[in-house]
Amino acid sequence: MIRYRKPGQDDAAILQLIESQLVPLSNLSSKELDTIRKDIPTRLRRGVTLVASPNQEGNVIAFIHFMLHGELLYIDMLAVAPAAQRKRLGISLMKHAEGFALSRGCKRAKVMVDLGNQKGLSFYQKLGYSIVRIITPSQCYEMEKIW
Repeated sequence: MIRYRKPGQDDAAILQLIESQLVPLSNLSSKELDTIRKDIPTRLRRGVTLVASPNQEGNVIAFIHFMLHGELLYIDMLAVAPAAQRKRLGISLMKHAEGFALSRGCKRAKVMVDLGNQKGLSFYQKLGYSIVRIITPSQCYEMEKIW
């Protein structure tokens, strides 16, 4: 089931998914990653976080965090636990986020994918995103989808 994040219940699992699934793919320095880690609670409060869990009170097995900026949907983070991968949870979370954004007038979406993350790059390309540019300082692809 896809539901909205419950901070007290879900945040520990979300942080664990970030550490296990996103941090290892990053090309940032340890110092930069430490700064980002400190900012994650603030980021989660700023945007919308949807989680996938077996039921309403179940453990988080995947999540997506996104923000809307005018007509732009910005996908901030998406992670799926290894045991839950290849079950279309990432696609389902993306469809929910895109539907949310479209219903609020968004016309395009962006996501950053770390250089070297071939699985992530392929995932977003299959969903209709294309590479706009490479951002050298953060060593990532900027990808965009226009509706």
